[in-house]
Amino acid sequence: MSETPETPRPVTPGSQASFGTYGGRPVSFVRRGTRLQGRRQAAWEEHAERWAIQVPRHVANTSVHPDYTFDAEAVFGRKAPLIVEIGSGLGDAVVHAAEQNPDKDFLAVEVYTPGLANTIIKINSRGLTNVRVVEANAPEVLESMLPEGSVRELWVFFPDPWHKARHHKRRLIQPAFASVAAKALEKGGYWRIATDWSNYAVHVREVLAESTEFQNMHEGERSGEESPLTQVWQSGVESVVGGAPVREGRAPVSTEHTGPNQGVDDEGGWAPRFDGRIRTSFENKAHEAGRMIFDLTYRKL
Repeated sequence: MSETPETPRPVTPGSQASFGTYGGRPVSFVRRGTRLQGRRQAAWEEHAERWAIQVPRHVANTSVHPDYTFDAEAVFGRKAPLIVEIGSGLGDAVVHAAEQNPDKDFLAVEVYTPGLANTIIKINSRGLTNVRVVEANAPEVLESMLPEGSVRELWVFFPDPWHKARHHKRRLIQPAFASVAAKALEKGGYWRIATDWSNYAVHVREVLAESTEFQNMHEGERSGEESPLTQVWQSGVESVVGGAPVREGRAPVSTEHTGPNQGVDDEGGWAPRFDGRIRTSFENKAHEAGRMIFDLTYRKL
């Protein structure tokens, strides 16, 4: 007997299935799957009520009703610095950080339900109490769900690069997103960003250079020959190996996503690798492909 196909979740106006935008603004990620099976399904059914924040929805199944406010002190049962990771994936980074920093609380924001289920599995297996997950559109989380100035650190690691020029408007980090990020962060709070694509790294640097609400903590650092951008331009690595290691017997595929090659990056501004970020399988793939990792760190003014 064949299995009955699962009824797909409805696509509502403004949902994340609508080309990566919500209300005309970029969302954290386009949803690529919501179906749970096996241990993920079991973990969700058994533990989601405890570890997943149940938010009232608005116009879509990943939206957050604007009247809802997250009370971290009530949820975690204490007052502690709150760190929010946008696009937490399978939860490796946020769970590792929570384990290493029991004096801090963590909120993992993701729209990929299997990833959230995986995060819940890791929370339980390590006996953690300082992590919660929420299935929600990140801009709404920052704009209305989180109280103003309530976040100590905001993490955005390896967001979808949206390589094609006509898709750049779908990139998460835009001036409007920087504004809601600034709203959620406390004064002096940090925004940590990492990407493995030079074109997106330059995009982020340009967007936040225009913001009056953030200061680059490494302004002018790692420029010239020491810049990872210079190294990418000079090596041509992104054009040669693209998004995956070149497998034996196969020709490399050019991605043409490196952006204008200026030879030397005289601007810099790149942070050293954030040592609080565990190297995940996703980041490992970037290293295996020979790509550089770009870290940026900004402080809320």
